Amino acid sequence: MIKHLFVFSLLAATLSAGTLSARCEDHVPQPKPQNASRDIVGADLDTIVERGYIEFAAYEDFAPWSFEKDGQIQGVDIDIGKLIADDLGVEARFNLVAAGENLEADLRNWIWKGPLINGRVANVMLHIPYDSEFACRVEQVVFTGQYHDEEIAIAYRKDAYPDDPPVPAYFRFDTVAVENDSIADFYLSAFPGGQLAQNVRRFPTAGLAMEALAAGETMASMGPRAQLEAGLTPELDVHTPPLPGFAVSTWTSGVAVHFAYRGLSYAVDDAIYAALQDGRIEQIFAAHGLTHSSPKLR
Repeated sequence: MIKHLFVFSLLAATLSAGTLSARCEDHVPQPKPQNASRDIVGADLDTIVERGYIEFAAYEDFAPWSFEKDGQIQGVDIDIGKLIADDLGVEARFNLVAAGENLEADLRNWIWKGPLINGRVANVMLHIPYDSEFACRVEQVVFTGQYHDEEIAIAYRKDAYPDDPPVPAYFRFDTVAVENDSIADFYLSAFPGGQLAQNVRRFPTAGLAMEALAAGETMASMGPRAQLEAGLTPELDVHTPPLPGFAVSTWTSGVAVHFAYRGLSYAVDDAIYAALQDGRIEQIFAAHGLTHSSPKLR
């Protein structure tokens, strides 16, 4: 599931316009919003270490990244949160949150202000897509700790494509499963002339799209590579073909921290960097049966 498509739309618009200006060159800083009911939100690094735990926000129902199964919160992002906590010498606590209408709303609710009802801010929010222009606009948040480059891929039935894996043009004739209202759905629906629309099959989640593929209901499935890999069976495979007209088919995931707690953001970034260097993050991905791609933004 791609939680916030507007981020990628922003990137696409920037790239397609051929923008050459320096990062944040045209951004006019806005007045810092005030917290409605309190002056201090969140906790600094010293407070976290003293109390003995760190709180993470992660998206709910977002397998293989963060989800609950058999009463246990699990996933790649959850393991990365535990890794950060271990590095700080504290306990990791997790709050699975629903995605809001956009990423700015999520960061406002779970990092720098807090929701209007029910819940409170976390110290760190996991699985935040990084974009430098967006980071200019959201001054209340530090975007750091990039740990993975995600990419759009296509999963397919090996018996349907014994010789050549499918590319988008194949879906003029072949069926393809996608998560409804996802970036893959929008891409295929907008493919030149709407040629593919009749063969796109939409499902509530990427996991259900992969289940449909495994059951033979479609010939292929398109979406973020990790979510496709999580649903692979021996009859299926996945590849990353060229995607004509897809301005942003890859992006970097990291974490978000309240802008006031720079010490915490540095410590979190150091923990992730060390785990990238010594292979622990790659091991986390491998344990979940996923391919890790080192972030290029670091």
